[in-house]
Amino acid sequence: MPLEVPERRGFLHGCRRVVIKVGSAVLTGTRGLNRAMIHRLADQVFELREREKDRKIVVVSSGAIASGLRKLGFSERPRTIPQKQATAAVGQGVLMEAWEEAFEKFDLMVAQVLLTSEDLAHRHRYLNARNTLETLLEWGILPIINENDTVVVEEIKFGDNDQLSAMIAGLIGADLVVNLTDTEGLYDRDPRRDPTARLIPVVYRVDQKILACAAPAPGVAGTGGMLSKVVAAKKCLATGIPMIIAPGRERDILLRLFDGEPVGTLFLPRTRVYQGRKIWLANLPKPAGDVVLDDGAVKAVREGGKSLLPIGIREVRGVFGVGAAVRCIDSEERVIGIGLSNYKSTEIDEIRGHRSEEIESIIGYKHSDEVIHRNNFVLLNGLEEEEEGVHNA
Repeated sequence: MPLEVPERRGFLHGCRRVVIKVGSAVLTGTRGLNRAMIHRLADQVFELREREKDRKIVVVSSGAIASGLRKLGFSERPRTIPQKQATAAVGQGVLMEAWEEAFEKFDLMVAQVLLTSEDLAHRHRYLNARNTLETLLEWGILPIINENDTVVVEEIKFGDNDQLSAMIAGLIGADLVVNLTDTEGLYDRDPRRDPTARLIPVVYRVDQKILACAAPAPGVAGTGGMLSKVVAAKKCLATGIPMIIAPGRERDILLRLFDGEPVGTLFLPRTRVYQGRKIWLANLPKPAGDVVLDDGAVKAVREGGKSLLPIGIREVRGVFGVGAAVRCIDSEERVIGIGLSNYKSTEIDEIRGHRSEEIESIIGYKHSDEVIHRNNFVLLNGLEEEEEGVHNA
């Protein structure tokens, strides 16, 4: 049974690994970076660590570009990639200085970690990032993570720190993601346009109805919006990690959340949780290509827990090599899952629609009977449509 709202306190008490994402709209004001806000959040993070000595917290902090705008004296956000990168380079130092200053009074050391989606798209670099974060947490150091805006381009961009926070949660095996923003949470309609909009306190499944509730327009200071946060929540739910969207500007918001106050919108997952390589696959930012499955193959991998054989493949899209992570989609363009390919895209194109025993005669060798083995496959769209989606109590 899903957790009800009154059970929040006990549920949050058991969260030992927490990712706290703080958006630009929370951290910045008319005079640039809001240092008083950073100090208030730092006080709460320290208190949460003190309450439970084994609690580990990672902060994903936006605000580099917004901080750079103020320091450079610019009145509007830059539009070109080089200008954004240069502004972020100026602002990132300001941002980290503010976080260091806020935690210095507690003798709590912080560490700057800058990532791009490229860093987490490759398995060995993903593991390197995880090992670094695990070491920092073991040493009692608080990681402050941001997208590496100074080098990022569209091809290696997460999109925003909402998506980054979801990936970091999977990376460290988090028990909870708290996404602090400038709104109360997710509403059934855009509250900026409709004063009768109602806050949705709990979401069990992110479906098209929930996605439609999220306003796509980003805030002035950041790149994300409510839709981005809901998409991040969907990624968290897929790997069994709860997420809360909460109003970051409210006083003592983190302490109130962990005291069980029903603030914001809580996204609660199903019981299924992926581990290791599968959690990496489920959170992969940009797969290398697609394979289109016929109806029989969709049923086999989704309901039967089977590996993907060449006979069930109708089409191959993209160019990729052996070991690449590829999406499996059905005839209606719905994503079924993501897996690691045992063959190159050109080889799959030759053997698709054929039986496994024909592989060697077609391409000259056979790596395996399966194009994607079940052990290297993660199901993204299962039978969750049968579950309850929203709790409005």
